[in-house]
Amino acid sequence: MQRHMKALRTFVFALLGLAMGVQAQAQSVIVHDPVMIRENSTYYLFATGMGIDVWSSKNMVNWEKEKAVFESGPQWAMDAIPGYKGHIWAPDISYHNGQYYLYYSVSAFGKNTSCIGVATNKTLDPDDPEFKWVDHGKVVQSVPGKTDWNAIDPNLILDDDGTPYLFFGSFWDGLKRVKLNNDLLSVAEDIYSIPTVASRKGAKADSDEISADAGANAIEAPFVFKKGDDYYLFASIDYCCRGVKSTYKMIVGRSETLTGNFKDKDGKDMAHGGGSVVLKGNENWHGVGHNAVVRFDGKDYLVFHGYDANDGGHPKLLIREINWDKDGWPVVHF
Repeated sequence: MQRHMKALRTFVFALLGLAMGVQAQAQSVIVHDPVMIRENSTYYLFATGMGIDVWSSKNMVNWEKEKAVFESGPQWAMDAIPGYKGHIWAPDISYHNGQYYLYYSVSAFGKNTSCIGVATNKTLDPDDPEFKWVDHGKVVQSVPGKTDWNAIDPNLILDDDGTPYLFFGSFWDGLKRVKLNNDLLSVAEDIYSIPTVASRKGAKADSDEISADAGANAIEAPFVFKKGDDYYLFASIDYCCRGVKSTYKMIVGRSETLTGNFKDKDGKDMAHGGGSVVLKGNENWHGVGHNAVVRFDGKDYLVFHGYDANDGGHPKLLIREINWDKDGWPVVHF
């Protein structure tokens, strides 16, 4: 009996240690805009960086830096974005059609001179003989004076019928949705008439700051996750990238369809300022946001970055398990 009790305590302490470890890892990995996926027994993290930062882990606790996706900025991006030097933002990773699709953003900071590109790979394991990133170039582009949106922060999701949609956007008119062709490499509709799915126009912000180009509509980083019969649209609002002065926070709304209106807990449409707060900063994390949502072994996780108040405001990787309340809304705690 004592042996069984000791074994049980050891098992429980191991689980607690893993849970604490997943949180503790935030102290060491500096990232912006993380997204995660698992291939076989390895977790892969992609994030903003020169050529796109890549990390790998066996346990979501200890992370090893891998080689960047691109050795230098894609030539097509250099041609499309004046002054672009290879820093790639906000990647999005998913697996379809027997390969991985990695969407990414290239832009001039604070302007909607931006493009979303995509690269594919048959495997994420750099030791696999088939490992090779193939860049397919531009998917969608925003142009100052021609588009009222910003082509960054992509997120791919397929509806119940397998129709692919790309959600994206930052500031300007808000977050957008565009239908893709089945090859997942090109848009399937007129980009000048695509809908706005989320906006903060008319909503109260933590700052009255207004960008000369982007305006005051501080919303970006859409990520859509299906749970049960509903699609949940996560987004980040207010201001990132200001260290300890960041006011970033995450909001959510949901819809029964990808093409429907995403509404918050109070029934307010996210396209008109709605959005229920999922998580915001505290005394230790000044601004948290740009999240992805993943499901591993029956558990859902929020993957995001926060600005560490105890380390000069550096952006750190944070992973927290998502619980769901009785009404089906995500609940996340530090």
